[in-house]
Amino acid sequence: MILKKNLIHFLSSIFPNLFVSIAYKQLTTPLVHKYRAHEIKSLAKSKQKDFAFEKFTIKTYQWGSGSKSVLLIHGWEGQAGNFADLIEVLVENNFTVYAFDGPGHGASSLGETSLFKFSDLVGALIKKHNINNLVSHSFGGVATSVFLGNNPQITIDRYVLFTTPNKFEDRIQFVADRVGISKKVTTRLINKIEKEEGIEVSKMNVAEYAQKSGVKKALILHDTNDRVLSVNQSKQVSEFWENSTLEEVTGTGHYRILRTKSILNRAVEFLNA
Repeated sequence: MILKKNLIHFLSSIFPNLFVSIAYKQLTTPLVHKYRAHEIKSLAKSKQKDFAFEKFTIKTYQWGSGSKSVLLIHGWEGQAGNFADLIEVLVENNFTVYAFDGPGHGASSLGETSLFKFSDLVGALIKKHNINNLVSHSFGGVATSVFLGNNPQITIDRYVLFTTPNKFEDRIQFVADRVGISKKVTTRLINKIEKEEGIEVSKMNVAEYAQKSGVKKALILHDTNDRVLSVNQSKQVSEFWENSTLEEVTGTGHYRILRTKSILNRAVEFLNA
């Protein structure tokens, strides 16, 4: 494995444009994972509609018809069914629950996507359903915070983040390390992203966008032993975001946090406050 990475690192220095393309594809082409049985069961109970968004056909979902509304935003390579356990608790607590499969995710149409397309879709659905409560998981927090930070006039009463990354630059470096490209090629990759999206990667931090947002109160829940995304990421966000509170939990990890009853009850308690 080390030998293979060393070879890729060497080849990326010789053929930088090729490996920039490979890494960029990794960043913009999510894998579609197999659904779990309880996710299929939950999705089957929903009202489903197709929503036209740019070149995508987005699959949207609704559960319940309560007096309060909430939008669920899944993570990278996730889908709406990831929230199956939470949806059940929310409906029991008089919420109308909206969710979706992001561009290139789940049952939505496939295709190259990005943080920014995902973020624009979140914004479109917040406006469509007049949402004032939000729940996100992992990367969903990045997409949501970018939209909210760019649109501070939109008021959100309560926002629960089940873990959140902070720096977009860290995500790029993670992909670069996974592909095995050289530092020089990583720099070219960043330049490509900045040119195509019209951004400055070093300034793409959740903490800064969240601080500019119109969120009244936010709760971040993160397992101290999360092996996918370090709790330090959420700490960075919480320290900078005055309207947020970080509660560290244990024994759930990155994904099981969405299936742990006590944590779900805490999230709903916060949304109901």
